[in-house]
Amino acid sequence: MKIAIITAGGAGMFCGSCMQDNTLARALRMAGDDAVLVPTYTPIRVDEENVSNDQVFLGGVNVYLDSTVPGWKRLPGWMTHWLDRPRLISWITKFGASTDASKLGPLTLDMLRGNHGPQQRAIREFVDYLCNDLKPDLIIFSNALLSGVLTELRPRYAGKILCLLQGDDIFLEELSADWKQPVLQQMQNNCQAFDGFLTHSRYYQDFMIDYLKLTAEKFRQIPLTIDSTTIPSQIRSASPDSDRFRIGYFARICPQKGVQNLLSAAADVFPSLPNAEIVIAGFLPEQHRPWFEQLLHKATAIFPGRIHWLGSPAERSEKFQILRDFDVLCVPTDYHEPKGLYVLEAAVAGIPSIVPSHGAFPELIAALGHGSTYDVASRDGLVQAIITAASQEKSATTTLPDRVESGFGISTTGKLIATILRSLN
Repeated sequence: MKIAIITAGGAGMFCGSCMQDNTLARALRMAGDDAVLVPTYTPIRVDEENVSNDQVFLGGVNVYLDSTVPGWKRLPGWMTHWLDRPRLISWITKFGASTDASKLGPLTLDMLRGNHGPQQRAIREFVDYLCNDLKPDLIIFSNALLSGVLTELRPRYAGKILCLLQGDDIFLEELSADWKQPVLQQMQNNCQAFDGFLTHSRYYQDFMIDYLKLTAEKFRQIPLTIDSTTIPSQIRSASPDSDRFRIGYFARICPQKGVQNLLSAAADVFPSLPNAEIVIAGFLPEQHRPWFEQLLHKATAIFPGRIHWLGSPAERSEKFQILRDFDVLCVPTDYHEPKGLYVLEAAVAGIPSIVPSHGAFPELIAALGHGSTYDVASRDGLVQAIITAASQEKSATTTLPDRVESGFGISTTGKLIATILRSLN
């Protein structure tokens, strides 16, 4: 079966959804399907083999100019298409691109209006490619924010069109008050045209049924997928330093992921655990840099030498070297995660996680059989969870990589997901 997976680039940042889309395409290929990963807006950035097409549709620069520059959409293609070159988009996004939803309300609504909005030419060209050139048996959009394309695609494509929901709400909830409701209403209307929906957790399925006014019959759950075969075996077997207890954070640095909650907990954790350290790593978007640097400066001034910022590693092997040096991963999110891919990444390295008891986390921790969740309503829930983890035997985590491989490994999930997709097609 030929499957087109439509993904949205993250403007040069490591994006969990982009990375999962890429791994999904690889898993389906391993299962024998012809999975084509088609990027939109910007090229995707991943830390494993990138299998996405080298052509970017709905190029982010032109999409933005269509909405903001009067007459831009009426210019001939030869004057605008050069701005859709992947290398040029990647270069431009280093300087001026923004994924800050609070500033993107008008553009988001324009895109959701599809061929009734200013991006109608770009959408028509994209649909021409899908219907006339690629001709897939099944199309999967990796988020509902791309659903404006269906206004042009649905009348021209006879196959099934699915949507993989994996975090659309976090963007919508950050829109300014003037734009949130009209954008949500337009998305709810668009989603009626999808044939089915996929999620990575039961939690997110139930949440999005209510959020987007959908029916449960249209949903299927597919597992998260991770490729542990590319991780050097010596990283898995390395022994952490027994003279310290390293509480690690490895996720995007933003308020929703809760790095501030971990730094706040240090005041109660460090007096109880004299050998404890906090290590923070992950992609830091420019819009959150002043906020985070102020937090970090304040925390390191109070606890010099016990809080470490490692930045964002460029290579996959370096990421897992950092993870393997943790004793526990702690990502105390405020946002209710639909996936929680970093819990699996830590588990591949043999590291258990401490996460809130909301979102997809309880499902992930139960599937792995190790790690812990804490009650966010309890004032000292996070602190006590960290102290408890410090008293547990490190040897208990040796089975974690095998549990990940059996339940979420790329060779296993591809066949399972392919079977689910065929049942919907």
